[in-house]
Amino acid sequence: MPEISRFLGIIIAMYYRDHSPPHFHAVYGDYEVTVQIGTGDVQGFLPKRALSAVQEWRCIHRDELMAAWELARNNEALPRIPPLE
Repeated sequence: MPEISRFLGIIIAMYYRDHSPPHFHAVYGDYEVTVQIGTGDVQGFLPKRALSAVQEWRCIHRDELMAAWELARNNEALPRIPPLE
């Protein structure tokens, strides 16, 4: 799973040619969620603070995430997206 960002111990990644709707994966320790880029809907569980950070990051980088999603769907190299600061 290609990593596109990392911050606060959270790894953000996308799978190539993954299923719709557009989403990314966030891993924090033993926890993992799938987050829809457009809506922020979450499947899985992250501790509250980690999930809040992921959602804040998603809102800041929504356009970059959608561009990365299209690249992943076309099996192209994914960009690094800046971490949450």
